[in-house]
Amino acid sequence: MTVESEAARAADTELSPGDLFRRAWDNLRSGELGAGPIIVALLIITLFFYFKDATYVGSTNFNNVIVQMAGTTIIAFGVVFVLLLGEIDLSIGSVSGLAAVVAAELQLPDSGHQIPGLLAIFAAIAAGAAIGAFQGSFVAFLGVPSFVVTLAGLLAWQGVLFKSLPQSVIIIQDSTINNVASYYFSHLAGWIIAAAASALYALMVLGGVVGRLRAGIRVPNLPLILAKIVGVTAIAFFVAYKSNADPGRGVPFAGLLILLLLLLWTFVATRTTFGRHVYAVGGNAEAARRAGINVARIRVLVFAISGAMAALGGIVFASRVQSVNLASGSGTVLLDAISAAVIGGTSLFGGRGKVVSAVLGGLVIALIANGIDLVGYSAATKQITTGVILLAAVTLDTVARRRQEASGR
Repeated sequence: MTVESEAARAADTELSPGDLFRRAWDNLRSGELGAGPIIVALLIITLFFYFKDATYVGSTNFNNVIVQMAGTTIIAFGVVFVLLLGEIDLSIGSVSGLAAVVAAELQLPDSGHQIPGLLAIFAAIAAGAAIGAFQGSFVAFLGVPSFVVTLAGLLAWQGVLFKSLPQSVIIIQDSTINNVASYYFSHLAGWIIAAAASALYALMVLGGVVGRLRAGIRVPNLPLILAKIVGVTAIAFFVAYKSNADPGRGVPFAGLLILLLLLLWTFVATRTTFGRHVYAVGGNAEAARRAGINVARIRVLVFAISGAMAALGGIVFASRVQSVNLASGSGTVLLDAISAAVIGGTSLFGGRGKVVSAVLGGLVIALIANGIDLVGYSAATKQITTGVILLAAVTLDTVARRRQEASGR
């Protein structure tokens, strides 16, 4: 490498604050909005309900929000992958309810097939993945639109749930299953989790930087990277501090589960060949096929992921009420999960979005639902508010997509 090229690379790497501002402004004008709108929305929602009821920002309610958002967010992880392909999965609500029934049936002491709670959870997740792969096969190999396939699944799996619950309700007695949404770590464990999460994130980010340097590839602005690491660390320790301030409770296990899945699926989406292929297929399936990507395989696997995450999310919902019934997986489960992915920033048009959007969108929905319940507004207000925010997110996504096309991005 010559001295001139080395100097140019250094100049590109170390951008001034003015350069960063101009780049951010250019991205905004071209439709690259990032997480800015969702962060503003979170602040507005928090401030609104705080002035209505100060306990909204208390430590007890903080933990309640984490547990409340867990089921929706976990299902939304799978939805993100489906939307990245430009597809849709309308069966996730029914699959989540059916998987919860599977886990509940397997743990019954008098069923004749009682198995440990952890194995029951894995069996339910496997059932959800199998259902997702089955539905994805119709989309991948026969070309049936995913809307039709999963709409049929919504109806069919709901019927299977009804047939599986002749007694209408099953009380979950296994502590492992119930602890998914009801276990809280000790205060010391909470601090350890915050430190471990911060260290893991830093290693992932710095590992990417080192990999780029070894390959001779330009790296982004290093101070900005360090600022992101500091920011994530601050958030992790704030969560631990806020959760530990709740009398008698610490960090919820449901929060740790969200974090682990966020790290897992972010790694899969950004650091694996499979993840790159998902974005490629979502961007242009025909171009991806010509490039040698097995498009059918990618579609089947993505729907399997969606089914598995729907199953795990259903178990979280069942764990919260420690039972399953004929209404499991119904209500707003489907719409909340899809709304979470879209509100968080995943495009409905495929090929654009991040796994973290499931967390951001799930947090928005949980904050709204929790605040409305706390203040005493009606369920109708909750649905209207969520619908308006969803429409705003889709409209913003549509406008951003047009701007990107106009700017050639």
